[in-house]
Amino acid sequence: MTKKDLIEKVAKKSSLTKRAAADAVNSTFNLINDALVRGEKVIITGFGTFLIRSRAARRGRNPQTGQVIQIPQKKTPGFTAGKTLKRKIK
Repeated sequence: MTKKDLIEKVAKKSSLTKRAAADAVNSTFNLINDALVRGEKVIITGFGTFLIRSRAARRGRNPQTGQVIQIPQKKTPGFTAGKTLKRKIK
């Protein structure tokens, strides 16, 4: 499902115009994005949790030259599915 498909389904299900549904979907994604940038967790009960994960610095190897390189620490967004979502998928 693409973002466009999601907007169309939200519009149908909630009897909104596509423009209003697009605003709602975009606002939701923007709020999640802003919260993650501030380092906050976003918990959606029954669905899951969006959070920032830290990856430790580590050694890697350049596959072309075989040279050992240092890979710096970085933060990545993560998602953990909630119990309800996990049960529905089974």
